[in-house]
Amino acid sequence: MKKKIKILIVDDEDVIRDSFYEWLTELGYDVLLAENGISALSVIKEKKPDIAFIDLVLPGMDGIEVLRKIRETGQGTGCVIMTAYGGISTAITSMKEGAFDYIEKPFCPGKVELLIEKMIEHQTIKKENLLLHQKLDERFNFENIIYKSTKMQRIVELVKAVAKSNATVLITGESGTGKELIARAIHSYSNRCSKPFIAISCAALPENILESELFGHERGSFTGAHARRKGKFEISDGGTLFMDEIGDMSTNIQIHLLRVLEEKEFTRVGGNEVVKVDVRLISATNKDMKQEVLNGNFREDLYYRLNVVNIELPPLRDRKEDIPLLAEHFLTKFAEENKKDIKDLSPDAINDL
Repeated sequence: MKKKIKILIVDDEDVIRDSFYEWLTELGYDVLLAENGISALSVIKEKKPDIAFIDLVLPGMDGIEVLRKIRETGQGTGCVIMTAYGGISTAITSMKEGAFDYIEKPFCPGKVELLIEKMIEHQTIKKENLLLHQKLDERFNFENIIYKSTKMQRIVELVKAVAKSNATVLITGESGTGKELIARAIHSYSNRCSKPFIAISCAALPENILESELFGHERGSFTGAHARRKGKFEISDGGTLFMDEIGDMSTNIQIHLLRVLEEKEFTRVGGNEVVKVDVRLISATNKDMKQEVLNGNFREDLYYRLNVVNIELPPLRDRKEDIPLLAEHFLTKFAEENKKDIKDLSPDAINDL
């Protein structure tokens, strides 16, 4: 197992690099060497080491900056900062930037060996957890959408297909058809799944409050605005924003929303600073949006921006074969939450449903 582990040593002192190389090679590790930050990043990109020991003081780019750039690659290399200038501030800075640990020179070989073993164990568990998380996510995303009907099978296939894109999605259907559940499934199955999923109802808030909730506000922009506050777009940057009841938005909010979709930027209420965001927008409504456009209640250009992909959810009366599954699901959930010993529904109860 150890022969498969690649360990990178980043230090400008030849004696340190050579010592690490001889010692760790004897232990069966694949040892890589770099004398500065630039060469270290090149090795990271090309060789993808599992672990990196990085000296704090390096020519040009210091160890903390190297650590930051390694984190940005997203390759999962476990990093340890080495320093002859130990102190709590060094430890705190290293940990904040994502280091697994830090060691002071001169260091005890036995402690370093234990640290390496600990990192290998940590990375193994992390990979196993990630794999398990992905399996559970897939199960949750689509098994929690309880279905058996052909109509819902098509919906799930469409969800899987559109999730990997960044296209805006408009989910339509009657109240209670599970629009937010579908939105969450799209997010969880997308490349944005590790970023925030934020939901907001456009019908539940007055226009001025909705504007502030979406775009944030600056201090003093209105009575009670005692400090700058980020809105949902900023909070969901990199992730997904789900806007329910999109058809209830005022014309003023529609204009602001159109700008975000077109320019990927906005200004907070009462501010001048342009805030840039990368957000995937999923919206939902129980209204006939084409009719809303014809009636002059909704901007046509915004409608087409929102409706790049349309997912129309059928009401339960049009997918009756799903009713027994849903009934059993909610019965089980109720029994668990209330500690009731109710195992299943009787055939007569199912028929009545």
